[in-house]
Formats: sequence, C-alpha cells, structure tokens
Amino acid sequence: MTGPVVVVGDTLLDRDVEGAVNRLCPDSPVPVLDETGYVDRPGGAGLAAVFAAAQGAEVVLVTALADDAGGARLSALLTASGVQVYALPLAGATPEKIRLRARGRVLLRHDRGGPAGEPGEPSEAVLRAIANASAVLVSDYGRGVARKPALRAALAATRAPVVWDPHPRGPAVVPGVQLATPNEAEARELVPALPGATRLATASRGAQGLRRRWQAGAVAVTLGADGALLCHAGSTPLVVPAPTSAEGDTCGAGDRFAATASLALARGALVSEAVQEAVAEASAYVAAGGVATALPPPERPVVSTVVGSAGERVGVAAVAAVLAEVRAAGGTVVATGGCFDLLHAGHVATLQAARKLGDCLVVCLNSDASVAGLKGPGRPVVPQGDRGRLLAALSCVDAVMIFDEPTPDAALAWLRPDIWVKGGDYAGGGDAPDLPEAEVLGRWGGNTVVVPYLDGRSTTDMIAAARAGGQPAGTLEPTTERAR
Repeated sequence: MTGPVVVVGDTLLDRDVEGAVNRLCPDSPVPVLDETGYVDRPGGAGLAAVFAAAQGAEVVLVTALADDAGGARLSALLTASGVQVYALPLAGATPEKIRLRARGRVLLRHDRGGPAGEPGEPSEAVLRAIANASAVLVSDYGRGVARKPALRAALAATRAPVVWDPHPRGPAVVPGVQLATPNEAEARELVPALPGATRLATASRGAQGLRRRWQAGAVAVTLGADGALLCHAGSTPLVVPAPTSAEGDTCGAGDRFAATASLALARGALVSEAVQEAVAEASAYVAAGGVATALPPPERPVVSTVVGSAGERVGVAAVAAVLAEVRAAGGTVVATGGCFDLLHAGHVATLQAARKLGDCLVVCLNSDASVAGLKGPGRPVVPQGDRGRLLAALSCVDAVMIFDEPTPDAALAWLRPDIWVKGGDYAGGGDAPDLPEAEVLGRWGGNTVVVPYLDGRSTTDMIAAARAGGQPAGTLEPTTERAR
C-alpha cells in the first residue's frame, strides 16, 4: 500500500444495552429490561473504518459529525481505534441505534436522531486524501455523505480501487467503481426479482443489472451464511460459498466484508480473490460472535466527556450550545488546551489572547487520568471538576470540554475549531516545527497559532516551590512548560 485506506460514508453511534428480564411492566404486558451495562461503538462507515484499522491499515474516515454528545463520543471512539477522522459538519443530531438485549438476544432496537441532516462540504485535505488513497471504501448508509458532489467527483477521479457498499436510500454508485457490494435484500429492492425465479437467479439478475446500471467493474451480492455471488466480465457469475456454516449475530458482517475486500484490493488482489477473502473473513466474524467480540479494546479506556451542572459552562452540552450559536452567526471558533493544574497568570494571559482571535473560546482540558498519564502519579494537584469550574469562571472562556486521551485529537475532530491556539515559544522562526495539532486542524482547513506567554510562570515549578516552601510563584525561573 502506498497511501491510506479511505472510508467515506455515514457514521452512526451504536449502543448495545445488556440487561435481564424478570418481570412484566405493571401497566402494560411488556417485558421490563433491568440494565446491567452497555457498550458504545461506531456504526455504519465508522464500523467499517475500525475493522480496517484493526487489520493494521492506515485508515482515514471521511464522515459527518454533529455538534452534540453523540458526535463527541464517536470522535473519541474512532480516534482510540486508530482511525484518522476527517469530519464534515453535520446539521441536526447524531443518528443513534440502540439495541436492547437480554441473554444474547435483541429484544428491541430504538433509533433516534431524527431525519438525516445535511453534511457540510469537504475540505481540500479530504479531496487530497481520496486522490492519494491506496483504496477507497464508500460505506453508504443513506444519510447524505455519499451524495456530496465534490466527494463524488473526487471518487470518480481517483486512481485507487473503489469499493462501494450501497444503500437503497442512497445515491447511485459513481460510474467506474471496481466493486459494488449490495446485500441480497438491497439487490432485490434495486432490481426486482422475476416471479418464480430461484434465489441464485434473482441474485445473478440483480448483480448483472446493477453492474450495467452503475457501469461498475464487478458487483458482489452477499448472501449471508451462503457466501456471495460475483458478477464481472462475462455472463457467468462466480459463486463464492462460505467456508463454514455459522449462525450468530450478523450485525456488522456487511461492513466486515466490504472492509476486507477493500484491503485486499489495496494490496493488489484480483476482484475474485478479494471477494473470496471477504467471504471467509465475514463468515469467521459471525462464527466468532460478531461485533461483540470483534472490536479491539482501545489503547486507553474511552471515558465520556465530563458534563457540568447547568450554568457551569463545562461539558459537551455546554460546548455544543456555544458552537451552534457562533456557527449560526458565521463566527470564528477558537480553541486551546492543556492541563491547567494550578491556574496562574501565564494561563490567563494565554486564554485572554486566544479569545481575541475569534468569537468564542473553548478550552480542551486534560482529565485527571490524562494528566496522570502525562505527568506522573503525583498530578494533578487540583481535580478536573475544580479545574474546569475555575476556567469556566474566566470571562474570556466560553466553554470547557474535558477529555481523557493523552492528546486533544479526538476532541478537535469533533470541535473542528477554526483556530487552535498554543502559548509558548513555538514561533521560533522559519525553521520552527509545526504544532503537534497542525495536521489535525488541516483536515478541515483550520489554522494553528501561538501567542506570547508571561515569562517565569510554570505549574511544575510552582508545585515544587510550594512543597519546598520556596520563593513566590511570580518570581520563578522560566521553564519549557509554559501553559500547562
């Protein structure tokens, strides 16, 4: 592979709620589920991207994220799984699919998020990623990302093999893709079956009809436990049976199939080889227990962003409200970040300078776990709840978002600030290195800047001086830790 595998499509937040049913509701003859736990994971294109990343590929996900708690959660989950998120703005709410389960069986699926919102336009960085990809997977869930004209033009122009996993409510496949992968029901909906036709005849008719309609190199209709039927050049289809017969949770099996085929094509496999590999991988996935056992654990636990009480301006809800107001008015979103363990004059100067660069300032605050991982078991001195409240009390800070990861990358992918501000001596001249966050900001066309700091202020030295009963904080010698 010479470039990343790029996944393009709609991402949903999937939640499996596990519980026990031991009684009926007293006011209606329905079972009562007593929740014992839940698991969140990316769904849709996000799940396909996680599958590809778990197989060792460099993965870029082009998707749309809403300015809400669901969008922030998805960004954290995806980043923790090794996926580079190139997020488009999404009007409305994050689509969520909640499955209520007991003893391994799904009792009910609850969908929320409302009608599909309109995704925003892709940045130049998104278009470059598609042009430089080793393979592209379009994972269309019918919510609008695959309809964007700029994305469709980039998909038509790329030299990389394109695999398209279609949806009946989605747009037509871009002409010239190497492989399209509808499932049996989708193919039958797009190309109605003839009366009395056999299952294989119906799948073959659908695949051939869609190949001509979409001008695709090949169409593979997935047949569940029976494998897949592949139609490419010539009139005789290739039936690829599943190597083993497996029953189980099939949620995500289509995403696993499409992701595996994309990776195989990126390595230079023939389409028939890619489909055979995809059938084997999807069958093994179902046999092993499906999505519940297939997803790798994150490198660090993903903790929900802390949400403060009403009026505190701390948490995802507070940040989302600020983003909505500023963006609706066409304003500029500014963000900065750090540990802010002992709030001092150097911090305040950086925050005040940052606020002057736009119409709001969001502070990305390292959680207690994140600070301890970065600075050792003796830190932080001040817990995250107090640190967040102190920052939110400053007139120059509009909202505070607490994140648990070592870096703010996941928070930034959701926030998509126009400007990321750092305090310190990074602006050392033409040979100075870029800020670590510059690559992330470039995904949506954001900019990184530095602002001056007040010399002689350091949290580390303040703590050391306090423990030693030393000199006043305002007279400490400068260190490299300026705004942490």
